[in-house]
Amino acid sequence: MTGSEGDELALARASGVLTDPESLGSPVVAVVGATGLVGQEMLRVLDERDFPMAGLKLFASERSRGRPIEFRGKTYEVDVLSEESFRGIDLVLMEVESPISREWAPVAAEAGATVIDNSSAWRMEEGIPLVVAEVNPEDLQGHRGIIANPNCTTMTLMPVLAPLHREFGVRRAVITSLQSVSGTGQAALRELEKQALRFLDRPSGLRRAGVDGGYEAGEIYPKPIAFNVIPQCDDFADEVRTKEEVKLVAETHKILNDDSIGVIATCVRVPVEVGHSLSVVVEFNRPVHVEEALDVLADSPGVDLFVGSEYPTPLDVAGTDDVCVGRIRPDTSSEGGLAIWVCGDNLRKGAALNCVQIAEVLLDQGWLKPS
Repeated sequence: MTGSEGDELALARASGVLTDPESLGSPVVAVVGATGLVGQEMLRVLDERDFPMAGLKLFASERSRGRPIEFRGKTYEVDVLSEESFRGIDLVLMEVESPISREWAPVAAEAGATVIDNSSAWRMEEGIPLVVAEVNPEDLQGHRGIIANPNCTTMTLMPVLAPLHREFGVRRAVITSLQSVSGTGQAALRELEKQALRFLDRPSGLRRAGVDGGYEAGEIYPKPIAFNVIPQCDDFADEVRTKEEVKLVAETHKILNDDSIGVIATCVRVPVEVGHSLSVVVEFNRPVHVEEALDVLADSPGVDLFVGSEYPTPLDVAGTDDVCVGRIRPDTSSEGGLAIWVCGDNLRKGAALNCVQIAEVLLDQGWLKPS
């Protein structure tokens, strides 16, 4: 062992983060928000992909302090964040609300860690890369310590739209997203299950609910979500657009580095536990035939292509890594346009998996440390 390696080992041990001395040289990783749906998925993906790490620290809210979590045969206790939490940490996967990220991501970066953040706090910040691993990994080079993960709906769209844009030039995209309740968190899943059980006690009443009433909204959504669809994801940004719709448009422009693309989105919450679906109608700079699009998507990383009369559903994609696309057909209302159906697991590719894939790119390219 060299002197510098010995110093590194001593520092890691002193900081209390080294759990695998044999992996010295690999990053010490922190997962912030480790007890939530996405945080748990992050740990699962790190393990499944055999992500190298010399140590692991887990953080969550006060109510989760001390909670034991098993990872790779070891038990870790969840802690809460403090000014010293990021000492000795190389990589932070952050899955928290935007105000918490705004507070703590700079603290982690100042301590020398690289933060991959899954909130909306940094996505549109000038100089912060917003990255889909298969689409624009080159944007990671020269990062300054904070990297943004796109919104889960944008993540579902990009592996499909980006290669089509590179090949043919997208002029306009009309998007309707059908978003599962897990995108809102564990409490939303419980609300869906509770409402479904209650409504099933008197199913005939559902057929006259608009007349007879009796179906009040829960605590999470403004309308009942069970046996219903709600054309509102997130709060309203203005009188007509929700924040989710604004995010989808703005993030598409930033990731593709092209503000000229016309994008209109309607984001709808549906009573599905896991898996976002998108109906996308695309107009190109020139007429594009279905066969041309199929050829491009067949060679696109992170895309599972369904052809003919086959198509994906949220159940098909739950727990999987790829974005699935099918029902590619001509848009008969527009010359050379296409209509496309896309599904993806919002917890995996829509959040956790892309974070880990970004981390893998950083390691592979030697870009982990901020510039």
